Amino acid sequence: MTTFDFAPLYRTSVGFDRLASMLNSANRQDQGNSYPPYNIRSTSEDHYQITMAVAGFSENDLEITTEQNRLLIIGKRADETEEQGEYLHRGIATRSFERRFNLADHVKVVGASLENGLLHVDLERELPEAMKPRTITIGKSETRLLDVEQTPGGKKAKGKADKAA
Repeated sequence: MTTFDFAPLYRTSVGFDRLASMLNSANRQDQGNSYPPYNIRSTSEDHYQITMAVAGFSENDLEITTEQNRLLIIGKRADETEEQGEYLHRGIATRSFERRFNLADHVKVVGASLENGLLHVDLERELPEAMKPRTITIGKSETRLLDVEQTPGGKKAKGKADKAA
């Protein structure tokens, strides 16, 4: 198992401690747990989609929640009624699951759909206006000039504003 030393990062950066804990927890969790299989893809610059294979689950068996930059998908199967016959091979998993995803700041779930045994969760990164790049126009500004006026008691500064040409 590989460990990372983030001490040099902490000396020059503030607020990245969460990143280090996420990397450590990602290395620990889900080792050997691959059920249910899923894909994560980028559909455009600010849009993503998680597709999860949930064969045998209906909309009522699935629960999707988000809380503080975490997406949680839970699948709970109702107890199956006994079918006639004996299984010679049972390869279709019907067990309950819980899958967690860490979301970046400003990424939110915008929708979910279930079709042909695939759960699609659509995500979008929505930057606040304050974080979006903006263009600053260059215009004329006022400059402040100081005139020094001689008075009988000494020097006195007098301000006069002129527009720059």
